[in-house]
Amino acid sequence: MILENIHSPEDVKALPSEDLPVLCGELRSFLINSVSKTGGHLASNLGTVELTVAIHRVFDTAQDRLVFDVGHQCYVHKALTGRRELFSTLRQFGGLSGFPKPYESEHDAFIAGHASNSVSVALGMARARTLENKDYSVLALIGDGALTGGLAYEGLNNAGASKEPMIVILNDNGMSINPNVGAMSKHLGHLRTKPAYYHFKKWYRNLFGKEPMDNGLYRFNHRLKTSMKRSFWPSSTLFEDMGFTYLGPIDGHDLDRLCHVLQWAKELRCPVVVHVNTVKGKGYSFAEHNPGKFHGIGPFDPETGLLKKSGGENFSSVFGKTLTDCAAQDERICAVTAAMEDGTGLTAFAKKYPKRFFDVGIAEGHGAAMSAGMAKQGLIPVFAVYSSFLQRSFDMLIHDISLQQLHVVLGVDRAGLVGADGETHHGCFDALFLSEIPGFTVFCPASFAETRTMLRTALFDCTGPVAVRYPRGGEGDYRDDAGLRPIVRLREGTDVTLLSYGVLINEVLSAAEMLAKKGISAEVLKLNRISPLSGKELAPFFGETKYLLVLEDCFGAGCVGQRVAALLAQEGKAPQKLILKNLGKTFAPEGTIAQLRRSFGLDAEGVMQAVTEAMDHEQ
Repeated sequence: MILENIHSPEDVKALPSEDLPVLCGELRSFLINSVSKTGGHLASNLGTVELTVAIHRVFDTAQDRLVFDVGHQCYVHKALTGRRELFSTLRQFGGLSGFPKPYESEHDAFIAGHASNSVSVALGMARARTLENKDYSVLALIGDGALTGGLAYEGLNNAGASKEPMIVILNDNGMSINPNVGAMSKHLGHLRTKPAYYHFKKWYRNLFGKEPMDNGLYRFNHRLKTSMKRSFWPSSTLFEDMGFTYLGPIDGHDLDRLCHVLQWAKELRCPVVVHVNTVKGKGYSFAEHNPGKFHGIGPFDPETGLLKKSGGENFSSVFGKTLTDCAAQDERICAVTAAMEDGTGLTAFAKKYPKRFFDVGIAEGHGAAMSAGMAKQGLIPVFAVYSSFLQRSFDMLIHDISLQQLHVVLGVDRAGLVGADGETHHGCFDALFLSEIPGFTVFCPASFAETRTMLRTALFDCTGPVAVRYPRGGEGDYRDDAGLRPIVRLREGTDVTLLSYGVLINEVLSAAEMLAKKGISAEVLKLNRISPLSGKELAPFFGETKYLLVLEDCFGAGCVGQRVAALLAQEGKAPQKLILKNLGKTFAPEGTIAQLRRSFGLDAEGVMQAVTEAMDHEQ
């Protein structure tokens, strides 16, 4: 086994060329066996095995800076940089992250979890290198899916004009999570039809030495070539127009060729785009035939490709089914998503109402702004988006939607702690910023039944912008529908008030039971909506108990608990003792949701302990 003897990139460099195909095969087997046990992002990593090996043959990532875009495809990189034996802990509490993390290794240049920023980050590193008079290479590894995000073009535009030596590796597999959409995908498809002419280009450029543009004949021929190319092929390549030297497209599974092209790109000492074609899921038939399913997958049987634990109904699927039903009642209802058709539960909607379904690609800001335009013209757009990615739309939520009080409905999926993807994917900000945007109504269903009721209300009974925020996964023991009143009492009590919203209501209900066994009477209040909040609506429910504990899985500054306390103080109903249970100012790591709640004291046990400690302190 070659892979067992690979402990660092130096070991990869030392391998004879004839051993590299065997290494790649062993890496694929390792990925399949490992991810089948832990779950994770499989298809994208299978597709970048040769590319990652080639990068480590040509570059030194301890010094050279390799910036991943999103980072789903970093598993091979991690395995080759001394972390292979940690893969049994992948995406687990206290274990190996599924994304690049500089605190794990010097080989991880930058944290990555959201798309389209790699070129901008890499350009910043290249500028720093130049200003500090240092000598190392800077690479951005970006997928074609990330090129549907506008930030990528801001970075490319500036990087091409900068003349800074840097390499943008475009991993083009024709798919992000869902099949790519838009003009860029079509443009790359056109480039794939052109056989790589880099062999001739390299030979011709080398005729004129290291600085060919200093040669008058080269400059004349370059201008002539450019003029003729624009005459016969007006579209040219987008990257060359931006100032990059374009190399490709290149077979991303031809390791020898990849090494030669990357070496040439390194020697050019200018902005270079290396366009690489790969097959997502390469080498594992189940992933090749269904790369979307194996993009991010739970533990599975490697022999059959079947999940070991089939997923049941969840908040996303309930949201999607309800929206599809509502669309039958009103033809103005449209669905918008940002490359997350399946993840947000919209597959059935897209199939039934294809003309009213819009996938904007990995472009959440555009999705929000487009939704505003649709609403302004009388449609009812529903933008289904993960909470962590909705952050990228913040300006559009304020400027394009809120200012005009347009009736845009947000389906905020993965709100709160989400588990194994870690700090870049937890939805711990939306409860804070959505509540502070004027005119936004924010519903927080705690059950599937409430999701149906609140979505219908958002569509048919509300005006202005509305968000329905719900967690990843299924419902808990609480499965009732508390209606649409801002606040409801679920349990009577005389000693302490426990307040929460969303699925965390399950934890405070359990905590109330545990406290009762200790002789402490706890009432439980549930917020059905967290914005708008009114002191006059809240005040009648408070003042009978001495202690108020508010449980949330968001950050502390500006949390709902602080807002409730301030409103109660204005009404003369401030609690004698306020206990805020939230994340404070700490990003939550990877782990199961149960583990993370336990770690931060956000489970029933943590609530009970916080109450008893507060009471003991008063005695």
